[in-house]
Amino acid sequence: MSKEIPQLTINFDDWVYSNQNRQSATAPAATDLRSLSLRADISLQDNIKNNPLFFISFGSGSSGNSYYFGTRNAGILVDAGIKSEIVIEILEENGIKMENIKGICLTHDHADHVKYAYNIVRKHKHMKVYCTNRVVNGMLRKHNISKRIKDYHSPIFKEIPFKIADFEITAFDVPHDGEDNMGFFITHNDKKIAIATDLGAVTERAHHYMSQANYLIIEANYDKQMLLHGPYPEHLKSRIQTERGHLDNKDTAQFITDIYGEHLKYIFLCHLSNDNNTPEIARQTICSALEAKGVKVGSAQENIEDRKADVQLMPLPRKEPTRWFVFK
Repeated sequence: MSKEIPQLTINFDDWVYSNQNRQSATAPAATDLRSLSLRADISLQDNIKNNPLFFISFGSGSSGNSYYFGTRNAGILVDAGIKSEIVIEILEENGIKMENIKGICLTHDHADHVKYAYNIVRKHKHMKVYCTNRVVNGMLRKHNISKRIKDYHSPIFKEIPFKIADFEITAFDVPHDGEDNMGFFITHNDKKIAIATDLGAVTERAHHYMSQANYLIIEANYDKQMLLHGPYPEHLKSRIQTERGHLDNKDTAQFITDIYGEHLKYIFLCHLSNDNNTPEIARQTICSALEAKGVKVGSAQENIEDRKADVQLMPLPRKEPTRWFVFK
């Protein structure tokens, strides 16, 4: 469960100064400043508390990937590998209109992440596509996507922050076999999100960003034994296991236990393989590693047991949307 910001407590001295300031027009300047500072602090806390972060996954895996992050004012999509009709329908069911979506951030050029990007922006011309030039070129070279997507392209550069609506976003490099692959570090007020959907290893720069997250979306693609004894040809098994392939459950578990701290509230496991993994195996692998460290793990279902947990852990469904998450 996302943690509520505690109510601000005003100590006696601050209360006295504040009341003196209201009662006397001749109060000294220092008193005015202290009262103003106190009210500003309260206003800031109220603003943070009343501006929650909204999240939904529309689907996560080789069949298609797309995620929504939003505030009360506006939102963004990360990746566009799910049919636009499905995305629009789910958002509208949750009270979000497409005119409130200000952009699509693309992680790399594989079809399961970009297939419907042009379809979305063509119908909603106020939106931009945020990715590097290399990602756009890779999309046009590899897929049947209109060249007019360039009309909606807003170039970004890794590790140079940019803003969309209420979010500050930084792309960071991840190793994968797409064109110019990246994760995103997204901040809104005091909330920090990191998303890395396809990567074969956690590099130093990826570690730098992901270790700061309160809400972490990270790949747990395969169970190694299932992969080794499964139906894939040997060359594909080898490709998946390389540093430019995908993360297996144990690698993800090791990384999460290494970075775990009280700041980490939710972990979402994404891009699970349909043939070489199951949600149960992925979750149990990561859960066992955290519990061995003394961490109490919840299921992100907001039940009574989850309220006692230190962190929430949930595998994202491959082809179905999650519920609507509200992080306060």
